[in-house]
Amino acid sequence: MTPLEAEIRRMIAVDGPISVATFMALCLGHPAHGYYTTRDPFGRAGDFITAPEISQMFGELIGLWAAAVWQTMGTPARLALVELGPGRGTLMADALRAVRVVPAFAAALDVHLVETSPVLQRRQQETLGGIDIPLAWHRDLADIPDFPLIIIANEFFDALPVHQAVKTPSGWHERMVGIGPDGRLAFALHPDPMPGFGALMPDAVAREPAGAVYEWRPADVATDIARRVVNRGGAALAVDYGHVESAAGETLQAVGRHGFADPLASPGEVDLTAHVDFAALARTAQAAGAQVHGPLSQGEFLRRLGIEARAAALRAKATAAQGAEIDVALARLTGAGREAMGKLFKAIAFADPKSGALPGFDS
Repeated sequence: MTPLEAEIRRMIAVDGPISVATFMALCLGHPAHGYYTTRDPFGRAGDFITAPEISQMFGELIGLWAAAVWQTMGTPARLALVELGPGRGTLMADALRAVRVVPAFAAALDVHLVETSPVLQRRQQETLGGIDIPLAWHRDLADIPDFPLIIIANEFFDALPVHQAVKTPSGWHERMVGIGPDGRLAFALHPDPMPGFGALMPDAVAREPAGAVYEWRPADVATDIARRVVNRGGAALAVDYGHVESAAGETLQAVGRHGFADPLASPGEVDLTAHVDFAALARTAQAAGAQVHGPLSQGEFLRRLGIEARAAALRAKATAAQGAEIDVALARLTGAGREAMGKLFKAIAFADPKSGALPGFDS
């Protein structure tokens, strides 16, 4: 039994089963035993690899995207470049190196990294230690200074806690985590249906038969992001994996050592994620007054930003072995195969409506 499981069992013994969202929040963010607060999970030695760790091309293109957006904003003299959940700092390091080709943009930047994990913050400080652009770390987006901003969120939304509901003949019941008959942690349903819940979801989901599972995330984070870019001027780019249309289906999963695991088996020791509902993200941003761009596949987004030309430029200066690695990385970032990210991952942007078209999204 992990230390976090022992604590969760004590909570359940006192207050009864907890929601899936509460369970996920504890597993990932518990201050003493949470997955992200106690380790660096990235890379081949960790549990999974994200796009910035696959190739420098990803972060470089995101940096140049931000520079192009800054130009559409009228080149403000001061800009907050914000990354939510910056991992090891690899994306930001690659982005800031790339934007040296736009000196006025680099000179306008203050970089702000929103990170709750002390372990990862230390790793980010190591990665970005040689950067001569102002850097600041925060635990919350609310701490970002009040001036125009561009927000980057790569594989951020998939780690936000997700609620689940299951349809029964008596209505939709929230899925909970409790103690099963065998003494292990187990999924259960709240005994009371959620009144009026079916009317709050898309019609196609509401018509699903009994047994259907629906996942949703609270809108507060996406609303906050959208309001900030509208009120201060700027844009937010989210790249994540998920589905374009809201639909029923269970996507909560656990990953450890580059393989799937039981989400309930080792609380705090494995990563928990769930697919992002991009249609819900878009609805939330629009309701907050933002203009939504996309979503479109990561592969298409990166191709529009010029990843193939960048790969060719890197390949021209590379050895044969390095060239082969570049080709593998390009295929993984843009391809549609089972191990590739190009189709499953999507890009979406929220922007101040006055910004107009955004690079990569204007076909």
